Amino acid sequence: VQLQASGGGLVQAGDSLRLSCAASGRAFSNYVMAWFRQAPGKEREFVARIRGTGGSTFYADSVRGRFTISRDNAKNAVYLQMNSLKPDDTAVYYCAAARYWTSPEPRQNIDYWGQGTLVTVSS
Repeated sequence: VQLQASGGGLVQAGDSLRLSCAASGRAFSNYVMAWFRQAPGKEREFVARIRGTGGSTFYADSVRGRFTISRDNAKNAVYLQMNSLKPDDTAVYYCAAARYWTSPEPRQNIDYWGQGTLVTVSS
């Protein structure tokens, strides 16, 4: 599975932004898709995930209520709608794919990483 993220940019606090991730490869719907982010000088952290079918989602506390993850299995795509952005949301955002989600440590579930897309939120 190859993942290509896009949609990052420079926005002001309070603005919205939508990230997209295009996946290549077979059986996209078999994968749990997730978004992570990494701010300068910090570790990569989990943001959100969505199950392959059924659409069950889960969010990090820091983004719950502001971000929405979704997917379109027909298009092999996953999205992250980000609203009410804050300067603390500034980071490189990565999409990721997991065949199984069993570990309580989100990064340990990931089988494939995409390249990142930079989101900068100015105050």
